[in-house]
This record gives sequence, structure tokens and C-alpha cells, in this order.
Amino acid sequence: MVRFRAKLLDITGITHLSRVVSTLSKVSKTCVLRLTPDKVFFVLSDRTAQSSGIRIWCHLEQGHFFDEYRIEGRDETNQILLELTTEQLSRALKSALTAASVKMKLTNKHTPCLTMEISMPVSSGRSRSVTHDVPITLIPPRFWSDYEEPPMPRYQVSICLPALKTLRHAVDRLKNLSNYLILSANNAGSFTVEVETDDVSVRTHFQDLENPVGGDCPASEQPDDPDYMVSARVDIRKFGQFLQAQQINPTKIVCNILESRAIHCFVLHDDMHLQYFLPVVVR
Repeated sequence: MVRFRAKLLDITGITHLSRVVSTLSKVSKTCVLRLTPDKVFFVLSDRTAQSSGIRIWCHLEQGHFFDEYRIEGRDETNQILLELTTEQLSRALKSALTAASVKMKLTNKHTPCLTMEISMPVSSGRSRSVTHDVPITLIPPRFWSDYEEPPMPRYQVSICLPALKTLRHAVDRLKNLSNYLILSANNAGSFTVEVETDDVSVRTHFQDLENPVGGDCPASEQPDDPDYMVSARVDIRKFGQFLQAQQINPTKIVCNILESRAIHCFVLHDDMHLQYFLPVVVR
């Protein structure tokens, strides 16, 4: 028997959590919610992201969001993994954006649910509450390894991206020209997005960007020439889904590229860490 109960009182935490889930809902219909005593994880693994091919690993410090948080897991690891529909959870959280408080708990109403009890502010002496039951599927421990943090890919270039809103405008102009986008960067602060067809080649160039030193990802053998552009090709629609992360208002976005093999992006916020693993398209 597993138990989970939590409460949010801060509208800022509710709003931010809603933005995270809304971003995930643009990528996949389902995700896995992993609950531990200290952190809350949202995971799109190979198993849950079959339609998009995008893998996402997001973790939030529960203490920064929840005013009350109690969990009784299945074993000594004291964690609970459950699968749910991102759109249903997003819809429930959006209805709580003006709430006085939100309670979350695991229930069993003909089917297991993550139940959200939303208390609205008192108006004219009357209180009002709304309840959302989001159906869930509890994931047995034998499958938990499928939802562990993915290994960090090695890279040749790491670069801080320009504001996602600016980048999105550039990519939107290229969508009608090709289904694929070439991302290129070097260790001298340059980054380009480009489409290439038999008839046309269009490129948008960004300069004077930061190349992070160190960080969490293991660096591969970097090019001897810092001006050498390392490139990888992606589906332009899937890169557009990644750009939806702008609604989280990140403080920094880091893109790591391994030539023609891997693109790994970090979306960083004060209390949240979101990783995207974008599938590379081989020519």
C-alpha cells in the first residue's frame, strides 16, 4: 500500500508547476511522475516518448513547491512511480491558478487516481472547492530502472542558447522551407540554426554567446580549432517542441552537441532542472 499527500499554498509554486506540466504536455500525451521524499521527477523515457522520440528528465525540489509533503513508498527507497496523462494534469493545475490552496493525494475511485482538491478564495462569505481526479497507473518496482536519470552524453561543444523566444522566431521562419534543422555551435560563442534543401540554404547566426566551463556533462574531445562548427540535424517540429520551455522562464539554457550524434539541452531555473535529449536525424 502506497500513500501520498501534499499541499500547496503559494500561488507562485502552483503557477510554476502548471507551466512545467504544460510544457511536457506539448511533447507527450503521457509521462511518469516519480515521487521521492526530497524531489519530484517528471520523466519522458523511451517507453513513454515513443511517439515523439524526445526524452525528458525534469526534477524539482519538493520543498520549494509544497508546504506539506508526506509519502509512504512501497519499499525502503520510499518512492512512488506512476504514469498519468499530461493534458489532464495540466488542465487540473490551470484551474488552480487563482486557488487559495491545492491538496494532492492518491485515491482509489473505481481506479487509482491522483486527486486534486482545489480551494478557491472566499468570496461574499462563501467558500468554493473543485476536485479533479486524474487517473494513474502505478508502475511496479521491476520497471523502475526504465525511469532512472539517463546517462550524460559526451559532447564536443557546450553553449548557452539565446533567449528561447528569439530563437523560436528564427525557427518559425524556417518551418515552411524544410522538415529538418541543422544546429551548429563552436567554442568561440557562435551558434547557428540552418535549413538546407536542393533549392535554398537559409541560416540564422548568433554570436558572443557563453561557452560554459565544466558543468555536469562529461566533455568529449573538443576540436583543436575553437571556431570549428560542430553540427547535428534534428526534426524541426521536435526542436519547436523543445522551444515550448520558454514558458518556464528559465534563467539559462545550455545546449551540448556531439557531431551528428547527440543534442542534449539543459533548461535551468532556480528550483528546477529540465533535460531534453533530442533525437538526431542522420543524413
